Amino acid sequence: MAPRNLINLESASLAYGTRFILDGVSLGVADGDRVGIVGRNGSGKSTLLRVLAGLEQVDTGRASRTGGLRIGRLGQGDELDPAATVGQTVIGDRATHEWAGDARIRDVMAHLVPGLSMDALVGPLSGGERRRVALARLLIGDDHLVLLDEPTNHLDVEAIDWLSRHLAAGNRSLVMVTHDRWLLDTVATTTWEVVDGAVHSYEGGYAEYVLARAERVRLAAADEARRQNLLRKELAWLRRGPPARTSKPRFRISAANALIENEPPARDRYELAKMATTRLGKSVFDAEDVTVSLGGRTLLDNVTWRLGPGDRAGIVGVNGAGKTTLLRLLDGSLAPDSGRVKIGRTVAVAHLDQEVVDLDPGKRVLETVEEVRREVQLGGGDTVTAGQMLERFGFAGQRQWTVVGDLSGGERRRLQLLRLLMSEPNVLLLDEPTNDLDVETLNVLEDVLDSWAGSLVVVSHDRWFLERVTDAVWALLGDGRVVQLPRGVDQYLELRREQVDLAASEAAAGGARARSGDTRAVRKEIARIERDLEKLERREKTLHERIADNATDHEKVLALDTELRSVHGERETLEERWLELADELG
Repeated sequence: MAPRNLINLESASLAYGTRFILDGVSLGVADGDRVGIVGRNGSGKSTLLRVLAGLEQVDTGRASRTGGLRIGRLGQGDELDPAATVGQTVIGDRATHEWAGDARIRDVMAHLVPGLSMDALVGPLSGGERRRVALARLLIGDDHLVLLDEPTNHLDVEAIDWLSRHLAAGNRSLVMVTHDRWLLDTVATTTWEVVDGAVHSYEGGYAEYVLARAERVRLAAADEARRQNLLRKELAWLRRGPPARTSKPRFRISAANALIENEPPARDRYELAKMATTRLGKSVFDAEDVTVSLGGRTLLDNVTWRLGPGDRAGIVGVNGAGKTTLLRLLDGSLAPDSGRVKIGRTVAVAHLDQEVVDLDPGKRVLETVEEVRREVQLGGGDTVTAGQMLERFGFAGQRQWTVVGDLSGGERRRLQLLRLLMSEPNVLLLDEPTNDLDVETLNVLEDVLDSWAGSLVVVSHDRWFLERVTDAVWALLGDGRVVQLPRGVDQYLELRREQVDLAASEAAAGGARARSGDTRAVRKEIARIERDLEKLERREKTLHERIADNATDHEKVLALDTELRSVHGERETLEERWLELADELG
């Protein structure tokens, strides 16, 4: 039996002014589909999601939806009630024992809002916390189709790993816009590429999309040489990477393999290391017996860590473990409480932090880059002008003369990153560099870094980017140590799961010692409470019906309302006791 169609677009067109966002697009979403959307910033990915959701109408063509279709949507901004509590927002009117007894809901809550009180108001929460609350509310719902716009914003590596497994294991249809290629590759069964008003569909996740697109370029022979080179490098990386990425090709890949038959590795490590040593000497950073405490917490505890010429280190860790602090130690903006950080004499550091620096909104894009440098020398001795670099980073033609004040957040981030590279540093410190960058720009950045001779330290939640541009991964696990991970992010996730399991087992053991050990009596009481709660729910329903039947008899309604309040109070007391007993059982 063929899956039913949920949404269909037929010859749909939508224009903003003279620019077509969608130009005669026909596509559909069926039961069980998991679609990932890629494309440049501003290409119309979010607009396509709004059209699918029915929040924006097409100018011509047709958008149809199955009757009774329930659609859940996570936009880039939330629409939460600031006066509501976290519990009211996420759980709604579910009784406490109902959601607390649901393993699926507990799993979502534990991974997305673990540190938030159910009684906390939404209004004072940070942007990241509100984002997690909105995502949790969506995932515990019962929508037929879920639309996600950049769901990994404000999520760390662990949360993204959980989200990818949760979405891949679910049976709901979904369409998501994301620049996180690991999430795309794990979850998506179909990839849509939005470009110049068209939507190209590819079967499979990101790895298969790269293979299929490379095949399309080879057959068409119409794409420019630079883009073909980028595709071949990305394709070569995929084929040399973990087997899981290419274990499910759904088309003939022999022709695509021919593209990379003689393609060298993405980076010539030996040559880059030799060039880096020439630029940097023998020493870059030597942190010796460093201790740093902030806000009463020890983030780094007697840490010794070294970065040599040409080293490319990725940093992962739990939120608040000190990743950004480590970068500030290296750039000299933060002094350790004890120990020392020795910086090589020839080191020229460029630090990209998470905030977009203030750029002069009145200047043109090209002027903003040329004020740093008009030309830059890349690896191999190639000299590239500011205009050529801007083209590589998506500012082609007249876009280079756009006023900075008219740029989007993603374009400003691209410009900030390009200005950093044009300053010709020999050490790059990148703090979440992939924020607001689309997949195509990430490919370009990786290509530039492939030929960049220097040392690199990257803090990122983007697992694909980390594995692509770094040679070693280090972890801050929240205990003051900096630990090397020979097996990369996989090893980090294993260590974190071990930490969580150990903490849970210690808590359970402590609870077991504190209890009398008679769990049988506890289970019997829980069963009794659940029976009483069912009786109270039936009593509530009867009272509501009687109030409706006697709506004109004010004295009767008042008496029934008093009885209803008493039932509510009794139910709340029983639910609190149920939670206490459930905690005892672990």
